[in-house]
Amino acid sequence: MSTSIRPHRDDVALAVSGLLGGVLLWLLGLHTQGGRPFSAPWITLVPLTVMAAMELLRRSAPRTALIVGTLALIADQFTRGSLATILMFTDVMYAAVLYGTPAAARRIPVATLLITVASTIGFLAWFRTPEALLIGVVTGLVSFVPAITGVSVRNHRTAAEAARLAATQTARLAEMDRVQAVIAERARMARELHDMVANHLSAVAIHSTAALSIDDPDTSRNALKVIRENSVEGLAEMRRLIGLLREGGEDSAPAAAPTLASLDALIEQANTNGAPSGLVCALEDTREVGSAALPTPVELAAYRIVQESLTNALKHAAPGPVTVRLDLSGDVLTVDVTSVFGSRPGPTAPGSGAGLVGMRERVALLGGSFEAGCVGEKLWRVRAELPVREREMRE
Repeated sequence: MSTSIRPHRDDVALAVSGLLGGVLLWLLGLHTQGGRPFSAPWITLVPLTVMAAMELLRRSAPRTALIVGTLALIADQFTRGSLATILMFTDVMYAAVLYGTPAAARRIPVATLLITVASTIGFLAWFRTPEALLIGVVTGLVSFVPAITGVSVRNHRTAAEAARLAATQTARLAEMDRVQAVIAERARMARELHDMVANHLSAVAIHSTAALSIDDPDTSRNALKVIRENSVEGLAEMRRLIGLLREGGEDSAPAAAPTLASLDALIEQANTNGAPSGLVCALEDTREVGSAALPTPVELAAYRIVQESLTNALKHAAPGPVTVRLDLSGDVLTVDVTSVFGSRPGPTAPGSGAGLVGMRERVALLGGSFEAGCVGEKLWRVRAELPVREREMRE
């Protein structure tokens, strides 16, 4: 229901057209009845004018318009009557249901139906002629039909508003899902970028520091060789990642995801990179020989966890063994990486902790468990348990 007092321009148009139409009918001498107590011609204009004024309030004050309009219609029955007054009353009745309160929209149709039935029975009992039924029909056309029409239009508007709100809510939920998907994809890309490139860049940083700090031609030559190899491999990894992200890259085939079968090459590379720091990497795979391949997400996560653990060892571990253990027990693949914890001589590379965060996120996405920390006083351990059944993995 509108709270504005100022009439709507459509209401003004209805009031003016109704008043002018009634005046034209009055000038032509067209009336709806004759032989009434107030038969002076000008008296017919009074209910007409009042009804036109109520048209101005049909939207802003529908209850007042209906009450005063009803009184004007009753007064019109004591004059020669005007068709314009009756037509404007039907519009006021319609507006009272459409723009009124929900309670009014429920009560007015019931009240007009009861009035229609009561007037039909009353006039039929009074006149005792079939023509008396026409009075009931006219009463229903003037009151009940406009009220029912207002209910129908109001229900349609309510349904349309509910549909609009539902569509807006759906759009907001879709936008929230899109934002969450973008955030998740950014996090996945960040993990992939870190895991693919950090190992090579760490090796480059350590060996370049060694080449600068140790004044020995052989040491510098070996360091530069390792730097070149890691730089080339790092660039290749970057190109593969960019190729996956590029839209419409039809000329670049997607790179296969690394698997546990590639761990030997990873361990060999780690030994080459870690040799100047006194690191000796070894792989202990207790899985059965010829065992079936694990689901791709599990193999990728296990490979990246080993890769990042070796990178952390290259950055921070003290000279000594770095052991990678793989064990498949039941439906759980266990990845266990240990290294010597402590300070070491020679160059090191700074860390930001993003590697541990990435490993923890990978394990969480598969529904597994992850822990990293010191074991005793001399070992640093990274342990991840990954479920190998796809039905146990989280989407």
